[in-house]
Amino acid sequence: MEMVEPLLNSDATSDLQEEANKEEGLGGETEDSEDTQLLCTAGDPKMEALDSRKERIARDPESCDIPFYVSEFVEREVGTDYESLSKLGRLIEQLSENKAKLEEQVLTVSSEVPKRIQKALQNAEDSKKSLNQLLEKESLLYDSINEHLMTSKPWMEDLGVLISQIKEVERHLAYLKWISQIEELSDNIQQYLMTNNVPEAATTLAAMAEVDIKLQESSCSHLLSFVRSTVQFWHKILKDKLSSDFEETLNHLHWPFVGPTQSQPFGLATPPANAQEIYTNFETLFSQLLKLQTSDELLTKPKQLPEKYILPPSPPIILPMQIMLAPLQKRFKYHFTGNRQTNVLSKPEWYLTQVLMWIGNHAKFLEDKIQPALDKAGVSVNAKLEFSRALVMLILEKLAADIPCLLYDDNLFCHLVDEVLLFERELHSVHGYLNSFPSCTHILSEETCFQRWLTVERKFALQKMDSMLSSEAAWISQYKDITDVDEMKVPDCAETFMTLLLVITDRYKHLPAAARKLQFLELQKELVDDFRIRLTQVMKEETRVPLAFRYCAILNAVNYIATVLADWADNVFFLQLQQAALEVCADSNALNKLQLGQLASMESSVFDDMINLLERLKHDMLTRQVDHVFREVKEAARMYKKERWLSLPSQSEQAVMSLSVTACPLLMTLRDQLLQLEQQLCYSLFKIFWQMLAEKVDLFIYQEIILANHFNEGGAAQLQFDMTRNLFPLFSHYCKRPENYFKHIKEACIVLNLNVGSALLLKDVLHSATENRTETTLNSSQPTAMAALNELGIYKLAQQDVEILLNLRTNWPNTGK
Repeated sequence: MEMVEPLLNSDATSDLQEEANKEEGLGGETEDSEDTQLLCTAGDPKMEALDSRKERIARDPESCDIPFYVSEFVEREVGTDYESLSKLGRLIEQLSENKAKLEEQVLTVSSEVPKRIQKALQNAEDSKKSLNQLLEKESLLYDSINEHLMTSKPWMEDLGVLISQIKEVERHLAYLKWISQIEELSDNIQQYLMTNNVPEAATTLAAMAEVDIKLQESSCSHLLSFVRSTVQFWHKILKDKLSSDFEETLNHLHWPFVGPTQSQPFGLATPPANAQEIYTNFETLFSQLLKLQTSDELLTKPKQLPEKYILPPSPPIILPMQIMLAPLQKRFKYHFTGNRQTNVLSKPEWYLTQVLMWIGNHAKFLEDKIQPALDKAGVSVNAKLEFSRALVMLILEKLAADIPCLLYDDNLFCHLVDEVLLFERELHSVHGYLNSFPSCTHILSEETCFQRWLTVERKFALQKMDSMLSSEAAWISQYKDITDVDEMKVPDCAETFMTLLLVITDRYKHLPAAARKLQFLELQKELVDDFRIRLTQVMKEETRVPLAFRYCAILNAVNYIATVLADWADNVFFLQLQQAALEVCADSNALNKLQLGQLASMESSVFDDMINLLERLKHDMLTRQVDHVFREVKEAARMYKKERWLSLPSQSEQAVMSLSVTACPLLMTLRDQLLQLEQQLCYSLFKIFWQMLAEKVDLFIYQEIILANHFNEGGAAQLQFDMTRNLFPLFSHYCKRPENYFKHIKEACIVLNLNVGSALLLKDVLHSATENRTETTLNSSQPTAMAALNELGIYKLAQQDVEILLNLRTNWPNTGK
């Protein structure tokens, strides 16, 4: 052992290989059994040493000189089976090939890398040389440029002086050219006027005005002043001449038409023989005045209202229309300003009606005579709208002056708002006034005036609500005697309230700013909530008698308001307000992302909060009514619950089936209450009521009567007769298949009235299904419990409920078990 151990330590692998070769040689001759091998190795010290060495290598490969991965490889390929040592030759060849390939790859890489490095170094050297050459060229070029600049600097200074002088001369020349052009235009106008060629003079003045506009950005203040003064000089001359001629022509036409007898030119009298000449002259002067429009806009600053009214931008009134409107403006100011008797704060309808009359009286002349002249001149202006716009500006000035004087007189202010809104409605609907033009609503939208308007609206609305709820006819429908109209059975107070809201909507509907409309919308929502609270207070006084007339009227009112608000939510106007509210809330972060998403996707509406509160109140009131009736039904069913279902005679023993005597109070109570509420509630509410009541009655009879008793054949038949021939028909007036609202009762009667054979078969099927419930699959030939129940018409009751009902039957055959 001492001789063998060093040998193994020095070269364990070679020893193992020799032993493997010996074993391979011996194995070729004879094959010993396992016992023989054990005997052969038992007394051999060398073999014992080999075995112990192998165990040591397997147990602790890292403690020997052989690397772990080598021992792992040997264990995997050879293991403890000495017969597998025959694979060593092939493994050695494979490893030798791998070694040769790796050596070749290493030699290839080691030979290529220096070449690449050398090439990269060579490229770097070449780049460095090129860079040095470029730097040398750059230095030479820099010196050359500096030398050239130094040489040319005196020349550039002399040339710069010359260029400055040339530019100065060019500016002077351009200045003189503009002056020459203006003087030329001025001379032309003078010549045209000397020859009485007014049309060409007007055209030339328009060209001069265009020059004035082109020079607006110039910094030559004296030139601008010269042009403007020249334009002003000739404009005054031409305007005075044309205006006087135009006014004379208007006088021949008896303009303006201030009365109904003068709604046409020349009044109702026969037009003069030279009427055509007058019209021709009128059109000529009108077109010539149009040519002065540009210069007139340059020289005349239109009168503007204060910025607080936020009027939309609008162009100045065309010049000939200004001349035509002058007499009407003079009449308006004469009658409706100062101390005149017609200027009364309490009578705004006087001047509003007057303006509407003027628009109507002149409409035909404007359309027949003025509009063709505008079209011929190529001016895109509507004559009637231009005329209306000018007169409306008079009203805006009047309102701006009057409103501060009556702002804190509720009656006068409210009257003014009413009249202004009526004026606006007729102006837009009858005369086609555009929403983009300045209007009276812009004056009413001014902050101080608008807040006062809101306050007055709220005050009068609350007063109206007080009066409508305290009225004797508050809870009576106006259409109670008209069946077709009175479907909703709306009490007078609710209808009056919704009319009030509708009127408010019509009043603020045409406000120009969406923010103002949203403020009015908030006022409406406040009023709805206030009215709901008032209805709730009145309802609480009636809770002791929830079937009384007033309680039902309140319920109808709540339902009507919720229905109308839901309809309004789909109206285009309120959808536009919803979009405006979405933008406002998004800017102010007033709502969370979910609420913003609901508003944007139209899942919710601006009235959702109010509708939800009203629906909750409606549901609470209906539930209270259903509970009240149900309590009476349960009280009436006391004797019916005590019926002796176990001992009733069978159907064959009775000549004719009749209603159980104890069921009469129950059915009469149901009938009376349904008839009463059908008359007092609207159709939609009554439908919800009887369906809720039917559900409670269905569960009550099923749980308190059916499940609480046992039934013989006669008892089951009597129950089915009472239900199908008496209870269900009570509700047939309200639906075609009332039994569908009493599914527990209907299906329980089916189970209780099955013939004995079918009942036994069903019982077996349910029992088998219960036993097989834990198994993953059932015998395909055996019908499932669900299919069996559905075949009998049972869909509502669960399998366990049917088993309980089967156990309530007493008419089972005696099987001797």
